[in-house]
Amino acid sequence: VQLQASGGGLVQAGGSLRLSCVNSGSIFDIAAMGWSRQAPGKQRQLVARITMGGSTTLTDSVKGRFIISRDNAKNTVYLQMNSLKPEDTAVYYCHAQDPRPSRAGWGQGTLVTVSS
Repeated sequence: VQLQASGGGLVQAGGSLRLSCVNSGSIFDIAAMGWSRQAPGKQRQLVARITMGGSTTLTDSVKGRFIISRDNAKNTVYLQMNSLKPEDTAVYYCHAQDPRPSRAGWGQGTLVTVSS
């Protein structure tokens, strides 16, 4: 996989951003796609995950605010982030999870900064 993330930026608290992650190839057969984030001085944390079948998982701190979705036709996974808070500030990474090494990997990060 070759994942390219985009959509980060600077936003005020309460605002919204949509992150996109495009794969150079198909994603329809990848077991799961996800977004993780890493804030300065903290460990990387799984934020959201969507399976091949469309089941989603969100970490508690973003439930009700973030939505993960995938468009297999566009080989793209999205993370819609609403009601952003300063504590959401982090570098966000998209990733593909699959038992086949050729279908797993990480994209480069995109920085999200939420000002208070």
